[in-house]
Amino acid sequence: MCGIYGITEKNESLIKNIIKKCSHRGPDGFDIYSTDRLTLGHNLLSITSKPKEGKQPWVSERKNVLIYNGEIFNYNDLVNVYKDKFFPKTTCDTELLSWLLDNYSYEKVISDIIDSMHAIVWYNKSNNEIILSRDHAGIKPLYFAFINSGIIFCSEIKGLLDEVKDSNIIDRQSLACTSLLGVNVLRQTIFKGIYKVFPGETIIYDMDKKRIKSTFRSFVKPSSNKKFNIEDFLQNTHSTIKNSTLGNRKFGIFLSGGIDSSVVAYELHKNLKDICSFTNIMEPNRIIDGEDHNSDADVANMYSKILNLNHQEVKITPNIISEYWDDTIKFMEEPRYNWNLPMYYYTNKILSMNNIVVTMSGDMGDELYGGYSNYFRIKNIINKPKTWNEFISLWMKKFSSPVKLNIKFDHEDLHQLLMETLPEEIWNPDDIANTAMALDCITVVSEDFFTRNDKFGMAFSMEGRFPLASKQYMKYCLSINSDYKFGENLDQTKLPVKKSYNGILPNYILNKKKTGWSVPVVAWLSQFENIKNKYIKMCSKEDGISPILSKDNYMGNPKRMLITWMLRSWAQQYKMSL
Repeated sequence: MCGIYGITEKNESLIKNIIKKCSHRGPDGFDIYSTDRLTLGHNLLSITSKPKEGKQPWVSERKNVLIYNGEIFNYNDLVNVYKDKFFPKTTCDTELLSWLLDNYSYEKVISDIIDSMHAIVWYNKSNNEIILSRDHAGIKPLYFAFINSGIIFCSEIKGLLDEVKDSNIIDRQSLACTSLLGVNVLRQTIFKGIYKVFPGETIIYDMDKKRIKSTFRSFVKPSSNKKFNIEDFLQNTHSTIKNSTLGNRKFGIFLSGGIDSSVVAYELHKNLKDICSFTNIMEPNRIIDGEDHNSDADVANMYSKILNLNHQEVKITPNIISEYWDDTIKFMEEPRYNWNLPMYYYTNKILSMNNIVVTMSGDMGDELYGGYSNYFRIKNIINKPKTWNEFISLWMKKFSSPVKLNIKFDHEDLHQLLMETLPEEIWNPDDIANTAMALDCITVVSEDFFTRNDKFGMAFSMEGRFPLASKQYMKYCLSINSDYKFGENLDQTKLPVKKSYNGILPNYILNKKKTGWSVPVVAWLSQFENIKNKYIKMCSKEDGISPILSKDNYMGNPKRMLITWMLRSWAQQYKMSL
């Protein structure tokens, strides 16, 4: 994967500085393109070609310029489709993307032609315009801000902080959204003046008028117009995962012990040799409310032996949570309601130490197959929402808000903002369960799972891939009516994958009770001095967010206390103020 950066002025020293700050995104090379009115920069992580072949910024045949972070998963198909017009000199998909953007409209290329994960910046020299584009599911991030000379953009927020005035002031609406939903799905980030390109969005920026000329969004709508068929499901799943194996670097898979990562591992082992798999074990383990925090690791270990994977268990201890807490917050950039983040960050480090360059996981399987109990409840709700407005109100109810803020902003205020933000085009009143899945794909999955994977993987120069999140596979899964995804009770979820892989995956995977891939940090907090001491030390410091944190966050609720800890750690590290 790569890093892309730019500013609408001639400022090579600035872009070189940002490249240096984000050098972890591409150790295989960097370069700069500049004119009197524009400077573009790029860090390269070479995956599918030799570094010299994929060097960017890429100047097209028509003298337009591309900087690109991503992979085109239907690359081989497209080379064949355009074989009478496109004559590649490399095996790099950057060359193909540049040619497509030279010869076809932005919307056709992004919405109809490529099936990719991407963040794209394209400078159309003749029209003096820049396009900023993010893939259909928001797998790859892209941030921007308005400045005196026009616009500045970057793959990571940290590259913009010093250039955007008052960026250390907390955006209260974003903080409120994070508080109420656990994730910020709004346009603005929590850093004032810094914005994100939405999942599936393309922005056309006019350099002459210094304004956004137009935008469009390409995302997957839940058509729900197909019946479930086992042969079709197996074929679509196999081809999708096979297409995700582009590249000549070493692959590793996060093998959680659940159905989705097991499906990905099963299909990968047909196409790749010497696959390395990794899972986490907790030491010491804790069984809380009947949940064994190492049950997933036990299943992953058994299945890795069946597939003959090179499997490694990554031990997570209280010392690791404490030691990597600050680095985790630094690279995550925006706060999240997830105390497992240090585990994810450390696991990425271990993969990198094993020379992994491309990581695979089964994320988005639950959102496509109907794996959460909330989807079952929405499917069977008696008083179904009749409008998009009513649906958003229903969707918001699934979120809990463990941290309380002393600000005048409640669920009704957030609901109004979400009505202005979330795309009504995905509303299917005849299948509200599939609508909920589609909405989760471009909100929670994008801004939590994918963003986390990109930032923690890229911290160690690794590209994260999510085979189940390809555009064509999402279209296929969301075309299956949700009637086929659920049975009569909560134990009967994810029926398409369970029925299709019956006899292929072991029963101990297919029938395993769903558990969270999580750290028993609440139990650890009361027993281990290093974690408690870190918490006490953090609370003794001044920070810019504590004035609006309710005192209730510190009293009697360990989970609320931990999330408050993360928020305050973030505010202190980034020197945030209100």
